[in-house]
Amino acid sequence: MKVAVLGLGYVGTVTAACLAANGHDVWGVDIDAAKVEDIRAGGSPVAEPGLNELVAQAVSDGTLHATTSCADALDGADVSLVCVGTPSTARGGTDLSYIRHAVDEIAGALRIVSPPASRHHSVVIRSTVPPGTVEDVVLPALTAGLAGTDITIGAAMCPEFLREGSGIADFYASPLVVLGTADPRVAETVTRLLAFLDQPVRVVDVRTAEGLKYACNAFHATKVSFTNEIARLFRLLGVDSREVMSLFCEDNVLNISPSYLRPGFAFGGSCLPKDLRSLLHLARMSSVDLPLLTGALATNELVINEAVDRVIARDARAVALLGLSFKMNTDDLRESPNVELAERLIGKGFQVRIYDPVVNPARLVGANRRHVESKLPHLERLLADEPGQALRGADIAIVSSSARASLDALLSSPPRHLIDLSGRLGRAVETLPGYEGLSW
Repeated sequence: MKVAVLGLGYVGTVTAACLAANGHDVWGVDIDAAKVEDIRAGGSPVAEPGLNELVAQAVSDGTLHATTSCADALDGADVSLVCVGTPSTARGGTDLSYIRHAVDEIAGALRIVSPPASRHHSVVIRSTVPPGTVEDVVLPALTAGLAGTDITIGAAMCPEFLREGSGIADFYASPLVVLGTADPRVAETVTRLLAFLDQPVRVVDVRTAEGLKYACNAFHATKVSFTNEIARLFRLLGVDSREVMSLFCEDNVLNISPSYLRPGFAFGGSCLPKDLRSLLHLARMSSVDLPLLTGALATNELVINEAVDRVIARDARAVALLGLSFKMNTDDLRESPNVELAERLIGKGFQVRIYDPVVNPARLVGANRRHVESKLPHLERLLADEPGQALRGADIAIVSSSARASLDALLSSPPRHLIDLSGRLGRAVETLPGYEGLSW
């Protein structure tokens, strides 16, 4: 397959060399003549272990070429991979000028060169771009640029997960290969292009693919900042943070795992809020700033505010709250965000009925009982014996429990509005009229 790779920086050169090493006819394009000459001479324009050797072999084999001419690269090419830079603007936004220029160059070249036999060309963005870029910037520019021709065009986002210093190994052993596109021809082309990898191509919505790279990098940055905040405090408390974090990483059930990484409602319960406040108190007493961990409490508050605001925005006065404890299968109401949500809605004049299959006011004791009495002193009057009773007459249901009885009641008597705090209610509930997820 003939492939054009636009941009011969770190991502572009690694991508071009790895594709060429696996038999594709790869043409790298860059406006920087020095980069082009480096590759033509059998060397890499960027420093990366093993890349010089890979480039040299591919150039020697005749599978890797470099040019400053987009037309030379696009002549008969099946696919273009856009690997140009997307630097920050002065205000922190993403500068898409190189993306726009590359796309315009592709469209212009395709108008004058010989098209592939299929007369279909796939443009795949590898650069990190904000969600909506492919649909709102790339495709319109390509469509306008090729108007009046018989060439069909498709676009996609294929985020890269290459780390500098291990880029070649990462290319061949990526944790996942994701392609965002609505065009089955593009999906088929990229699947053939990457068939030599020991990974299936996961085809998803294009905005999902664009957002994925941001989520990954934000999480990586968060992990670094979290660890450094913990270390900054623990050093002053006489704790070896290296040993703490080494043990921390051995927990593959909660710490290094998918746990707590599903979009949903706020955290609560008897541990997380209390221990986070305690840690922040220790930091204040030690004159240490922990902005990331402080922000965790602020973010949690924003999640509850969002739920309240969404209810207020609806034409609704009667609310059914399905689920009260801070998580399912427990009657622990201590610092439950659902209790907080109920209290705020009642305070704003909403009529609230609550169903929770586990909570029984008569059995609540100790701190658990004291907490709910301080928040919802008339809980017994608010509780329904079964979910249908709570839903009867309700304008809106707020659902955090995926208990079978709750799901059945929602399907048999769906309210006009339904806000899902769980994300685990299932397809049948999610297709009900009036359904909306809290953050999806």
